Amino acid sequence: MKIALLGANGQLASDLKRALSTHDLVAFTRNDFDVTDREATRERLVASEPEVIINTTAFHKVDVCESEPEEAFGVNAIAVFGLASVAQELGAKLVHISTDYVFDGASREPYSEESVPRPTSIYAASKLAGEYGVRSTCERHIVVRTCGLYGAAGISGKGRNFVETMLGKAAAGDRIRVVDDQIVTPTPTADLAAQMALLVETDAHGLFHCTAEGSCSWYEFARAIFELSGLEARLEPTSGDTYKTPAARPAYSVLENRRLNALGLNRMRHWRSGLADYLSIKHGFGTDTGSAAGTIEKDVHAKSRAK
Repeated sequence: MKIALLGANGQLASDLKRALSTHDLVAFTRNDFDVTDREATRERLVASEPEVIINTTAFHKVDVCESEPEEAFGVNAIAVFGLASVAQELGAKLVHISTDYVFDGASREPYSEESVPRPTSIYAASKLAGEYGVRSTCERHIVVRTCGLYGAAGISGKGRNFVETMLGKAAAGDRIRVVDDQIVTPTPTADLAAQMALLVETDAHGLFHCTAEGSCSWYEFARAIFELSGLEARLEPTSGDTYKTPAARPAYSVLENRRLNALGLNRMRHWRSGLADYLSIKHGFGTDTGSAAGTIEKDVHAKSRAK
């Protein structure tokens, strides 16, 4: 199967390249074309003749979106509508990544695909508009909502992911305060990529929630990182009110993988299992914890000397 992967230098795309390695994969980065340039995008995709287009591009600086709504909607909605139009023209399947932020977080039960979205930020509204662009324009589509992504490649434009940030702060001996009133499901990009690869190979289409199983607060996630890594940390819980941000964050962002379960396709693991694997594969925790902890400390000190 020929697959065009957009946003190929991101953390999810890095794992998708591995998960889709048995396919004829054409990887595009922003250096190849800007998705907001509709003609350039169409030209490159038409020339590639893909059977599947996977879009991982996004303007994901949540707080910046509040002051730059034109940019947010340009990338997350208008450009996505353009991709959907090209996919429909080519008869290709379009796989698009969306977010738990489309919900307001007022629920205390996991959101399913049937739950009514209520975005509370520019970022969330732009992502929801992108969803509607895909669903109304491209007949063969998969919209994937996910939550709390972290991967070995790190977040493009943001630097380290949450796990690496926590490990770095612990190794440096920093005081760490993490919110305990925002409930999420941390999802490894490796697990999501494997799930997406399975979906792509089926005839399934429509909206899917794809997150790890279970839920926790960001504080509980941080605590698990240190428990599984064996690192001592000066970790303290705090509330979201401590950090005043331009964009509102949902207090509860747990998604239910209802459609995956209904179709017998759910391969998403519990978030702790995914975290344990990430720490083992990337840092060696669980195999030789002492040497892995030492490696992180050396990395932190080396970066400090380089500044």
